[in-house]
Amino acid sequence: MARLRHFLIQGTAQAQNYVSTGGGSSEFKTPPRDARSVHGPNLAANALQAATDMQAAPERPAEGISFVPIAVTSDPGFKLWLESLDNKVIGSEIINFRYEADGSQRATVHIPKDNVAKFAKKFEDYAHKTNHYGNPPNASLAESIRELRLAMLSLGDYWTDSGPPPPPDEEFWWEVWLRDEGTVTTQDGRELAVEENFREEAESLGIRVSNQQVRFPDYVVVLAYASLATFSDFPGLLRYLGEFRRASIVPTEYMELTPAGQTEFILAMLERTTFADSSAPAVCLLDRGVNRGHPLLEHALVEEHNLAWDDDWDAADRHGHGTGMAGLILYGSALNRLLVSDHRINLKHGLEAVKILPDAGANDPPDYGPITVGSIAKMEIEAPDRLRVICMAITAGDKEQWAPTLWSAALDQMCSGATDDVRRLMLVSAGNYEHDIILSEYPQANHSASVQDPSQAWNVVTVGAYTDRAMITSNDFAGYNPIAKRGSLCPSSTTSCGWTKREWPLKPDIVMEGGNYAHDPSGQVWDVEDLALLTTTISPDGALLTTTRDTSAATALAARYAAILQAEYPTLWPESVRGLLIHSARWTERMLEEFPHPRRQDRLRCYGYGVPNLSIARQCASRRATMIIQDSLQPFCWDEGKNATKTNQMHVHNLPWPIEALQDLGDTPLRMRVTLSYFIEPSPGRKGWNVKHRYQSHGLRFAVKRPQEDMGRFMKRLTRDAWDEGNRPSDLVSDTRNWNLGEDLRTKGSIHSDYWDGTAAELAACGFIAVHPITGWWRERPSHRCFDKLARYSLIVTLYAHDPSITIYDLITTAIANRTDIVVTV
Repeated sequence: MARLRHFLIQGTAQAQNYVSTGGGSSEFKTPPRDARSVHGPNLAANALQAATDMQAAPERPAEGISFVPIAVTSDPGFKLWLESLDNKVIGSEIINFRYEADGSQRATVHIPKDNVAKFAKKFEDYAHKTNHYGNPPNASLAESIRELRLAMLSLGDYWTDSGPPPPPDEEFWWEVWLRDEGTVTTQDGRELAVEENFREEAESLGIRVSNQQVRFPDYVVVLAYASLATFSDFPGLLRYLGEFRRASIVPTEYMELTPAGQTEFILAMLERTTFADSSAPAVCLLDRGVNRGHPLLEHALVEEHNLAWDDDWDAADRHGHGTGMAGLILYGSALNRLLVSDHRINLKHGLEAVKILPDAGANDPPDYGPITVGSIAKMEIEAPDRLRVICMAITAGDKEQWAPTLWSAALDQMCSGATDDVRRLMLVSAGNYEHDIILSEYPQANHSASVQDPSQAWNVVTVGAYTDRAMITSNDFAGYNPIAKRGSLCPSSTTSCGWTKREWPLKPDIVMEGGNYAHDPSGQVWDVEDLALLTTTISPDGALLTTTRDTSAATALAARYAAILQAEYPTLWPESVRGLLIHSARWTERMLEEFPHPRRQDRLRCYGYGVPNLSIARQCASRRATMIIQDSLQPFCWDEGKNATKTNQMHVHNLPWPIEALQDLGDTPLRMRVTLSYFIEPSPGRKGWNVKHRYQSHGLRFAVKRPQEDMGRFMKRLTRDAWDEGNRPSDLVSDTRNWNLGEDLRTKGSIHSDYWDGTAAELAACGFIAVHPITGWWRERPSHRCFDKLARYSLIVTLYAHDPSITIYDLITTAIANRTDIVVTV
């Protein structure tokens, strides 16, 4: 039977002017304060004293600076009023920001020396004046500040990592975030670029600096091996220092894999296997090497595509992890069945590999951002025209939780094509629980254990692990029981359930099979091969098969799905392949029982959107039709009249919709699922993530026409540009549809997916979907001149009939045939 392919549709969008209908920000809360006549003058005096203290005894990093660095702190549980700390009028600028352990916020602000008095006057005005509303001016700023003092590098005021600043003499690899703002004048009058000046001064102090760097808007980031005491003796460093963080360090030990199975089955399987050629779409595996001499791997991984980051390394795998990943990427989780089957195996995708970790220890310096990006670039140079999916199951701990790091931001930048206009699809493991699995602590310990760096990246597909493996047949483990129930969380998988910042992306995005663990009658936990996944190895004893599990295995399986989709639909963008993985995902019955509807946010932060279904992602069915739209819009533009940026346009898609046929079906229950996938460009400097300093370049949202809504009301609901004389309409139609997640939950990160169930008659009126922008740093920081950039997106829409006799696919096919204004490929 021929496959029913997805509809790839062009020409449905009509661009419309877009002006947000938002009603402004919510009330800013401040803690109770003493009389403003006391609090205001105290803050003013502290600001002036900071300038005096710096003038009297500046620390060496402050030599030659033209500003006064000030540290401000809020009360625990309250926020700083960041908008007023970033003030163009007096030239004050937030340099860095961090959340303290007690729930307070701390920011380092640079104020031009000549304007410190103006800054202090804000607090005097707060104390003694009243505006025309009868309120003290600058109240939000003054009342949000508990403490104000001179900021000093030696006190850790430029440290933005989690946890307290390190002891002065502790040496380690630091991420040094340099504000890349032109040139620096040296003591002998030379003009040097910021990075060049830093390297020159560091060398004179005996500081070891990595040869690599990563560039973002406003920053260049390098790694340096030093101590806080050494940096405290660095002359003039504050002229261009933005912040310090501890460099990410990856674990250096992997589980010793036990051989299993019989090698004679492999030769029989090879006779039934047809491999894709070296130009077919591939999974590019970043790991600890792959032993391509394995008979199940060598035809899929040509020698020219088995590389190492360091030219002094060979590409061999001496730990087994990469070779095991390679087997899962090619053959999936059913290798045990393939070995004994008599069916032919036709692989449509191949394999590439880049070794990014040394055989012993870890990379020194630990430049994992540049190493990851550079390794991918190496493979792209080797095979520039090949479609590829990138897979990485190497992580570096969970100390940062949701906060972007150098590594995660480097991945976001690479995926977005910010530096070369090439978008990339990357799948990253969520990372494994770092402690011993204890039966009594499962799954609560997993809910507290955060996904690991760099899997918090917005643009990657973060893969966690669940398991369907809950049967132990080995006589050696009689009386043992699986820890996880079928369809629930793999005991080693991590989540974002414990994140304090829940406005950040939902991670993991999806879960795949990661195997299970068993416990004996006493409660001790064991690795049992019955609960693991069979894969490839080259063992010293000659064995060619072994078992593996955890989030690494899950990530390999997800990458395999993505490569199959890329081979099936070679014109799909990375955003679309990513979208199909999420769009096809479903929660198991066990997941729904564990987290019922009122706890669906916890379900999302534990399991993401669920388990992808390759069949649904790959093809339609008689009762299920999927339409994919790949398009671009310009979110922002420059308003010459106001000399400022503004929102620019939205797209309204008129989909090929079988209106009459749906109306005839009346009360028949149907489901509509919508997924919007796009990549953001990152701005990872830690300045508070407020409006001006948002991490994301832009955001996009989808809106579906409501059943009782005419087009005029639909447009008025979306854009202020459609309002009569600028007045908010009073007759907007409320949404009677019961979306499964709802707008608040589905709008995290840069991929949004939701579905609703209703009648065919209701669905008949819902054939218009708008894609509109929300703000980001492209708009809020016009000096970068990114406000005229285009934003690509993939919009995926599926109609599904619960009744198998209803041929939705045929209805959509007929609707397409009746439209002459669109182009459709299948």
